[in-house]
Amino acid sequence: MEDALNSGKGPKVARFALAALGSIPFVGGAIAGAAGAWSEAEQDHFNKILRTWLKLQEDELKEIGQTITEVMMRVDTSDEKIRERIESPEYLSLIRKCFRDWSAAESEEKRTLLRNLLCNAAAGEKLCGDDIIRLFIEWVDRFTEGHFAIIRTVYKNQGITRHGMWQAINGDQVREDSAHADLFKLLIHDLSIGHVIRQHRDTDYHGNFLKARPQTGSGSSRYVKSAFDDDKEYELTELGRWFVHYTMNEMVPKLTDGKQKAEQ
Repeated sequence: MEDALNSGKGPKVARFALAALGSIPFVGGAIAGAAGAWSEAEQDHFNKILRTWLKLQEDELKEIGQTITEVMMRVDTSDEKIRERIESPEYLSLIRKCFRDWSAAESEEKRTLLRNLLCNAAAGEKLCGDDIIRLFIEWVDRFTEGHFAIIRTVYKNQGITRHGMWQAINGDQVREDSAHADLFKLLIHDLSIGHVIRQHRDTDYHGNFLKARPQTGSGSSRYVKSAFDDDKEYELTELGRWFVHYTMNEMVPKLTDGKQKAEQ
């Protein structure tokens, strides 16, 4: 962090860091006060303040400092539009939301997802508004590594069934009444209710969803639908595709509306 502050990007990183640290409850008041009085002429004073706070909560703030540095090293601050974006109140608001509860401390995967999100929100094309970016931040906080594994699997295998998901992620066969099956159904339910994934639906030329044709001759069964059903196909919603674009691909090529898929 100090290396970044002493480089040509110092003032940009400092404002970025102040926005992040100001969102943490136990340091917010003091950092907010420092942010109000800070100027480029007070660089050394700011460095001392930052070092002091980093020592107070070393592990948690180390992750935040690492994330801030990685974001700033990935965005091109020589680009005027990007520079204006990362210094804007709207973007700094996203920074504060990311670090307010800092769920990324739960795992390195979550920290990486938030880092990618902040990078792409700063330097990527304007695919969606900041309200959707805030939703993605909430998804990173709410979902677990199990959810993210399913999202990645569906993204790489559009039209995959529940059985295919389970085989790709776990492989082992388990009982329908097992805790593993219950958890898998819960993960699918969360992602479906959250409009991240859905069962495949045909659309017309204008993107309107068509009603499914009724199945005939299927007969009745004495068994309920399996948690690992191999019939219904799943796909990402458009929000789900945007989430992958912003969090799971680092600075990916432009993603357009419609059925064009983002490249890995």
